[in-house]
Amino acid sequence: MIEVPAEEYLCTRIRRTEQALMAHHEAVLRGYGLTMTQYTVLLTLSREDGMSGAQLARSCGVTQQTMASVLTGLQNKELIVREASPVHAKVLIASLTEQGRRVLDGAYREVIVLERALADAFTPVERDSLCELLERATAVLVRQTPSAESRAATGSAGTGAADVRHSSSA
Repeated sequence: MIEVPAEEYLCTRIRRTEQALMAHHEAVLRGYGLTMTQYTVLLTLSREDGMSGAQLARSCGVTQQTMASVLTGLQNKELIVREASPVHAKVLIASLTEQGRRVLDGAYREVIVLERALADAFTPVERDSLCELLERATAVLVRQTPSAESRAATGSAGTGAADVRHSSSA
């Protein structure tokens, strides 16, 4: 068997890229008192205001329990309001407040700088190719990620693969 240096493995390179992206975003968002998930919720609500916790959890790729905690934090910071749904009284619908929009606008202006710098690092053809390759890699990672059910069926606890979620950097 041929030994390949660890730095040449695709998964290692993808992970290093993700770590660099997350470190950048976390540093920027820390200045606004936001976590990455909180930022993603605000960004999602800015595009489609009035969503339930379950809808936001699916959209942001987190559990409903995690989303409930995130929404409570955002509500405590007065960045969102939650009101009973007109359709289902037990369902709370989250919406951005004016303060939430201001915080999001400031954070977005800083986050988009990285997006533009990345875009400028490639020709249009290279960007299109990179996006296509990343989508293909994501599809393979998702297909290869064992579900809890398949691990239970085989009796393998395993370490499991990290969740792969599709999200834009901005």
